[in-house]
Amino acid sequence: MRKRKKKTKKDGPQIENQDRPIPKDEVIGDSKAEAETVVLEEQMPLPTEEGEQDGESAEELHAVGVAEGVEEAGGGIETLYAEIDHLRAQADEYLEGWQRARAEFANFKKRTEREWEEVRDKILGEILTRYLDIIDDFDRALLDIPTDGENKVWVEGIELIHLKLIAIVESEGVEPIQAEGEIFDPNLHEAISYEETDNHQDGQVIEVIKQGYKLGDRILRHAVVRVAK
Repeated sequence: MRKRKKKTKKDGPQIENQDRPIPKDEVIGDSKAEAETVVLEEQMPLPTEEGEQDGESAEELHAVGVAEGVEEAGGGIETLYAEIDHLRAQADEYLEGWQRARAEFANFKKRTEREWEEVRDKILGEILTRYLDIIDDFDRALLDIPTDGENKVWVEGIELIHLKLIAIVESEGVEPIQAEGEIFDPNLHEAISYEETDNHQDGQVIEVIKQGYKLGDRILRHAVVRVAK
């Protein structure tokens, strides 16, 4: 650190306290210009590091120190770059694996939901098919309704039970297959006879013997019919 040379008696008047700035009016014996020079030198900050004396900034010295520290550690800038590239490649690999696992899980979830839906429809169809046989029994029973007034209340009760059972089945998505008057379709109908008739065209359903039902696109039971030829 550079120190200012003290003035002697030969050089000029002594200054009692050199640690504070010297007001211009306290300088004795020198010219006004020389007194101003002394004050400026007192106020000017002295360099504190060797690098600053050569004109280097604190930021430059810090950067040089970091580089020297890296080189002393044996890694070097090239090693850091290589490590960064390795970490980036690892991150990309992990990201790709995560995205693949996420897509596979989404496909698995969709496939599982579809399988459960198919199982549900199968079980539901088997249960509803049993109810269809009961509906058939009601249909046959209501073909011969008693005409006397004594059984009127009983008949009305049977009809209400029949309608309630049909409503329950239809609420599950079951629909009757349209057959009478339609052209015979082996995917929907089951023919028990082919009869010659002048009232129907060839292949037209004459009569439905047993009502058919479907659940969505699935056929629960084909309609049993008589077909014209």
